[in-house]
Amino acid sequence: MARAPRAARADYVGRFAPSPTGSLHLGSLVAAVGSFADARSRGGRWLLRMEDLDASRVIPGCAERTLRMLEAFGLTWDGAVEYQSARTHHYGEALATLEALGLTFQCSCTRAERNADGGYPGTCRNGPKSRGATATRFRVDDRTVCFEDRAQGECRFELRERGDVIIRRRDGAFAYQLAVVVDDALQGVTDVVRGADLLDSTPWQIALQGALRLPTPHYLHLPLVTEPGGAKLAKARRSVALDPRASGRELYEALRLLNQGPPDTLKLESPSRVLEWACAHWELDRFHGVREVRAAAPGAD
Repeated sequence: MARAPRAARADYVGRFAPSPTGSLHLGSLVAAVGSFADARSRGGRWLLRMEDLDASRVIPGCAERTLRMLEAFGLTWDGAVEYQSARTHHYGEALATLEALGLTFQCSCTRAERNADGGYPGTCRNGPKSRGATATRFRVDDRTVCFEDRAQGECRFELRERGDVIIRRRDGAFAYQLAVVVDDALQGVTDVVRGADLLDSTPWQIALQGALRLPTPHYLHLPLVTEPGGAKLAKARRSVALDPRASGRELYEALRLLNQGPPDTLKLESPSRVLEWACAHWELDRFHGVREVRAAAPGAD
């Protein structure tokens, strides 16, 4: 039976945003392939952004190696690569807007002072409780954030349970939650496709978009790759660096983990051929509602 042609979206703009803090691995490849296939299958653009705000964790030369690895796997992007470290003035303007709206406060709390479930109890909402350097938090409303995730379905979060999120760290660096909202708006991103480990960040980002009067993109959270036993990927195993000499096989494995049903013959094909197949056969229903997938055990094929 012939596959019905997928409706193209001329306005589709997707992105992949790795951090240059280590080598790309299988989990990274699944996220990259998922966002690439979703964009290209709809005739959209696929942008690349380096999330290099945390200078203390950036590894010299890692960004360039990441670009070369993506090229070796056939994952070519549109336009110039954007670097967060070159866009801090935009984050400063967004922070100033939030401050003018009375939506921020200074917080002296440490990680150890959070709730048992990791949430923030609002300790410093009326002022820092101790002296010294402070972080800036975004003051959230007591409301429910609902959105329809293209892969996970309806998602509902109570903002006050999530707590007031940090948008500027105590060392002065802008935090991920603010930067990603500003970046997606500036780049005109319409569809955010990323791992399900970031699903819990989405309500904060939607709240920030509303406060800053920025558009909210469509969200699609891909299954997170774990160890065969369900634990986070271990560096000694599946999170080892990708091997461009085995690009076809590793792209095949990424598609298998996304339940796309790639034929075994793709293992020996070129990256361009594997990705051509992926874009022509991309089906979200194959992982609808799936939050995590387990990597194959060592020696399994």
